[in-house]
Amino acid sequence: MKKLTILIVALLPLVAYAQDFNKDLASARTAYSGGKLEDARFAMQQMLNDIDVLVGKEIIKILPTKMDALASNAKEDQVTANTGIAGAQVQRTYGTGPKNATVDIMSNSPLIGSVNAILSIPFVGNSSDGTQKVVKVQGYKGILQKSTDTETNKENFTLQVPLNSALLTFTVNESNEADVLRLANTIPVTQIAKMVQ
Repeated sequence: MKKLTILIVALLPLVAYAQDFNKDLASARTAYSGGKLEDARFAMQQMLNDIDVLVGKEIIKILPTKMDALASNAKEDQVTANTGIAGAQVQRTYGTGPKNATVDIMSNSPLIGSVNAILSIPFVGNSSDGTQKVVKVQGYKGILQKSTDTETNKENFTLQVPLNSALLTFTVNESNEADVLRLANTIPVTQIAKMVQ
């Protein structure tokens, strides 16, 4: 009985989203049949937002719960659907002190074109001063940018990896390049890429 109760509680959010999806689908069909194309489009956009949120919640489940000594702040996990050109945005933070990390995934990111352009021209992706370079994470090319805090002299890193039309951004404060790349390899990039296709 206890297992059945746990299963029902776990499936309730999915049932609620399925009901919203079916409700939006019915609204879209009704509006389309009535010649109200703008209303049909709005209802379909709501359906896509529901799907984006479901995919985002599945991505959160596969993100690491810990990166070295940095535990995830699961209560601060965010999954939001963005209306308009961008899809869902997923965010998980790690650590609470000055050394912390953040994983952001945005589907249909408006930055994809810029990042891909930099990656396609090697001399642009690798700066002469060492603050930007092209790296690979699990077979995916990305841009690693380094900045130095002028007050503390600590290095902060941002890694951007395009995954089809989604952009994975990994930010680590007070670290070094080797640690950032090692931590980035704990993120299930290949699984995320499949989920955001």
